[in-house]
Amino acid sequence: MSDTAVGTGQEYDAAPYLPVRGGLAAYRRAAAECRGCPLFADATTTVFGRGDPHARMLLVGEQPGDQEDRKGEAFVGPAGRLLAKALREAGIDEEGVYLTNAVKHFKFTQSGPGKRRIHKAPSLREMTACRPWLEAELRLVDPKVVVVLGATAGKAVLGRSFRVGADRGALLPLPGVDGGPQVVATLHPSAVLRADDREAAYAGLVADLRVAAGAL
Repeated sequence: MSDTAVGTGQEYDAAPYLPVRGGLAAYRRAAAECRGCPLFADATTTVFGRGDPHARMLLVGEQPGDQEDRKGEAFVGPAGRLLAKALREAGIDEEGVYLTNAVKHFKFTQSGPGKRRIHKAPSLREMTACRPWLEAELRLVDPKVVVVLGATAGKAVLGRSFRVGADRGALLPLPGVDGGPQVVATLHPSAVLRADDREAAYAGLVADLRVAAGAL
């Protein structure tokens, strides 16, 4: 494959980069070479999911942050540390979950004297392009419960009409999958860190995670 994104005209698409067969390790190796949308060009690396390959709970965030992009590992920055704390408080063993993102490359802008990299939300086209990787992770891990963290992850899993405020904290079906995992939506931990009332936002995150734990 060339270094130009697939479908730079009308559509972006990661599907041509998926392996024909194999488990999570094969998909992780293949994702490192993904050129399915332009985000690969500025990101340091592809950040694939991590965790228990047979987890009963799979958590989906938006995209890697600055630290995740530099380290090549999902949820290792401030939001990841807060999520780990919330999982413990909700009675969930972090070692027994699988953590991933709807988009596997860090999208950012740069500003200021040091050209600090500032998170920028992925577009619908970029989310759609990356969806084959997320679908593969859902299929291979086969969790009982999926937790979507924030609006982007919610739209990627539940559809464009998803709204965090309206849909959070309830057990929802995974669209298009009969007998599939239940889905619980909540805030992204980065939103908790930005909240004016951080204590209340954190308590809401823990409460939603307890709903997910109760469905296991």
